[in-house]
Amino acid sequence: MTRTYLVKNVRILGGDPTDLLLRDGVIERIGTGLSADEADVLDADGLVALPGLVDLHTHLREPGREDAETVETGTLAAALGGFTAVHAMANTDPVADTAGVVEQVWRLGREAGHCDVFPIGAVTVGLGGERLAELGAMADSAARVRVFSDDGKCVSDAVLMRRALEYVKAFDGVIAQHAQEPRLTEDAQMNEGELSGRLGLRGWPAVAEEAIIARDCLLAAHVDSRLHVCHVSTAGSVEIVRWAKSKGWNVTAEACPHHLLLTDELAATYDPIYKVNPPLRSSADVEALRAGLADGTIDVVATDHAPHPHEDKDCEWQAAAFGMLGLETALSIVQQTMVDTGLLDWAGVAERMSAKPAEIGRLSGHGRPLAVGEPANVVLYDPSVTRVVDQTELASLSRNTPYAGRELPGRVVATFLRGKPTVLDGKPA
Repeated sequence: MTRTYLVKNVRILGGDPTDLLLRDGVIERIGTGLSADEADVLDADGLVALPGLVDLHTHLREPGREDAETVETGTLAAALGGFTAVHAMANTDPVADTAGVVEQVWRLGREAGHCDVFPIGAVTVGLGGERLAELGAMADSAARVRVFSDDGKCVSDAVLMRRALEYVKAFDGVIAQHAQEPRLTEDAQMNEGELSGRLGLRGWPAVAEEAIIARDCLLAAHVDSRLHVCHVSTAGSVEIVRWAKSKGWNVTAEACPHHLLLTDELAATYDPIYKVNPPLRSSADVEALRAGLADGTIDVVATDHAPHPHEDKDCEWQAAAFGMLGLETALSIVQQTMVDTGLLDWAGVAERMSAKPAEIGRLSGHGRPLAVGEPANVVLYDPSVTRVVDQTELASLSRNTPYAGRELPGRVVATFLRGKPTVLDGKPA
């Protein structure tokens, strides 16, 4: 039996103060002046209640790179960030391209218990881009995979991409594309522009992303299938997705917190902590992403949490790995860039960080509204405080956060997974 919790004076989606009674894994009652015998009472005065966050794009590294992250540490980081479900990317070692590997990751998530883990299956065998992986077997496995991606590598072969889009229709799956035309990005290091030329770093043109997105939108429309675009980073990409949606095509897209805040100017430090794929872009791209997220062109915020051991980042820029941490800071970045700027309210945050990612991933028990009878997947968040990010206090095994020493707004106070606290008072429960 899960313990009963009575959350007092919380503001659901930023609304008026009310009480929440969490019992037996569900929200049993909502109202003012609630009481319950033998309930643990939490004073949530000033806190915002959101449905448990869902991440469509997490790298947990296990199996194969347990020096960077494990399912245990990655899901603990997720819980501390307010997440109750994460989708684990397939670029592990071995690659998650078979039913056996995705079931292993799924079971590791269940054993850890910090949040639900939903493996993403590879589109192609070994991420090699030559032949389709066992999509049907992964869909039929205990992990019930519905999202497939070669993230880290683009499915650049148009025929193979079409076949994948056609194949997943049989079980209502979705192909999540890493949009990067490989020939246009050979040895690319940062956003292409005046700054890349001045720094002597090979440029990564926006068109390399935009060309793949445009092609795949057309392919998805042609075969009437579902396409999800990973980590959109350019203004042109936002416009292409907006155009595809205006046609009524089944296309969704995500933006990452770092692309909503950071710009390519940071590359001038030559600090590899800012090296990420796709690269940090211009301030104009950042503004376009924020506007696209606000108007719904960009459907979700996804972290692309990409842990790396220090030796993969503590080196010269060109030798460093791409990627940065994101789970424990995502909600703060969204508050700073979208809520505090007036672009989104807390209901909009819940839509883009819980309801919509759960819908895209076809998760039945997550992304639900905070209502009586619904699963008690709840985040209590304090938007009034600020904190300085200390990388030594992060739950992740890795330390490659671009926000170390930066003051960010907000703090996750508590996270409940089906009524069981995974985080209390900002610490693991």
